[in-house]
Amino acid sequence: MKSKGNSKSLKWAKHQKRWFGKWHLYLGIIAGAIVAFVGVTGSILVFQDEIDHALNPNLFEVIAQKQKMPVEEIVPLIKKNYPSLKVDYLMLNNFKNPNEAYSVLNLKSGEETFINPYTGKTSGKRIHTGSFIHVVTELHRTLLIPVAGRYICGLASLCLLILTISGLRLWIPKKWKQLKSVLTVRFSASFKRQNYDWHNSLGFYSSPIVAILSLTGFCITFSTLVIPFLFLLSGKSPQGAAQLLGAKSAWHVQAVPLPLKEITAAAKAKMPNAYIGGIAFPADKTGTYRLDMLSGNLPKVGKREMLIVDQYTAKILLNSRKDFPNVGNAYLSWLTPIHYGSFGGRPTQVIAIIAGLIPLALFITGFIIWWPRYQKQKKGKKHKIKGAVLNEQANAQVIEKEAKPKAVPVALPKLGKYFLINFKSGLKYALIILPISFLMGALYGLPSGIVIQPAAFVVAFSCVMVCLNFICALLSEIFNILFLWPFKKGSHKITRYFALSTAFLVCYVVVYMALFNTGFEIF
Repeated sequence: MKSKGNSKSLKWAKHQKRWFGKWHLYLGIIAGAIVAFVGVTGSILVFQDEIDHALNPNLFEVIAQKQKMPVEEIVPLIKKNYPSLKVDYLMLNNFKNPNEAYSVLNLKSGEETFINPYTGKTSGKRIHTGSFIHVVTELHRTLLIPVAGRYICGLASLCLLILTISGLRLWIPKKWKQLKSVLTVRFSASFKRQNYDWHNSLGFYSSPIVAILSLTGFCITFSTLVIPFLFLLSGKSPQGAAQLLGAKSAWHVQAVPLPLKEITAAAKAKMPNAYIGGIAFPADKTGTYRLDMLSGNLPKVGKREMLIVDQYTAKILLNSRKDFPNVGNAYLSWLTPIHYGSFGGRPTQVIAIIAGLIPLALFITGFIIWWPRYQKQKKGKKHKIKGAVLNEQANAQVIEKEAKPKAVPVALPKLGKYFLINFKSGLKYALIILPISFLMGALYGLPSGIVIQPAAFVVAFSCVMVCLNFICALLSEIFNILFLWPFKKGSHKITRYFALSTAFLVCYVVVYMALFNTGFEIF
């Protein structure tokens, strides 16, 4: 029994020596704790509204009356009754809930004032930045570290995606008859074996949702990279979008701001089937109104759209429904709901909570797998005689050199042929991964009966990741050809990486164009 266990241990160690094993091991050690922490805080935020309301019922709850006052009536009333109250953003919260208050945000002070929607009077106030949910949100997004924290969390999401992919590669059994053993936990086995089985099983069964949450987390953090690619892939200029988002009101000396009712009338004329979820008010004389509109039942929290309106003329400066490509609207409407599971209601929220806790479970079980091996290696080194170790290493190197022929680098003129061989292999891999991407999104939405949108979403945003990866591969290959090959230091592995990345780019872009640039409205 002992030799059998040692044999399995050796196989496992050999498995870890391969490139994907190293990525999995080192990323797990370096980023595992951060990934686990971000996952746990994300699970809390799945029900952030419900938790915030439960902790502050006196702020959010009001006694229902006949009808809530419309925005265009309540804002002038607020300004009249509370002239010192600065209104930067009016949040209607759940407009359809008759017992829920409106809230007004002062972005500079962080003060949040709650307004009774039936009377226009204040029902309470708090410092929004000091609320429990806001603190958890900042922990989830930035670890409370200024500036750098946001990017640490974004890179942690990328690490989680790589850990999921590399973990699946490690999970794949060599023989089909071993499939059952890697899908189940042997409860009759030792603790060590059970822990190993739990790590494998949890990682496999949760991989579709965990991969989606890590993908969306990365896209939320690095929106300045993701949004331009969405526009470029859709044939629209990112500069044009930036100009629209940064539009200014047409101010002149005699300009007089229009009443809010004319602004909301212009918005309702453009989107008659939508209702206002919130309004950002002009910050200065060239500022604009931003109206966050909600419409439809998909996702279940409502489809979020955006209007930017001139405060003097009520001219619509940006209409996301018209000015954004299909996937641009997916970014507005689906990204956050998919990240927190709210797109499909309770079923997908429960799935998101569980998926958020999985990184912690995998970090603990992974650590239990790694730590004894690390200790054993460390202890073994201490007890070995230095001279014997050196002789053993020298003998091993001689044997290895005799056993393995020295790798001959690919000649520069043959790179094209080598590239094509690996490009064809990459096409095969991509044609396998693409349907898996569809399936991942579909499985996430299946319990709520929403399948097509999350499936298409995963493919669209995976395409952005493929594009970013291709840029990295292209830069690596350019450096390889210009600065390494002339000195006979070129690496065929870099060329292989570039070929595989190019193949994935071709496949994903073709599917992206077919899905989102043919006029078929998915989101």
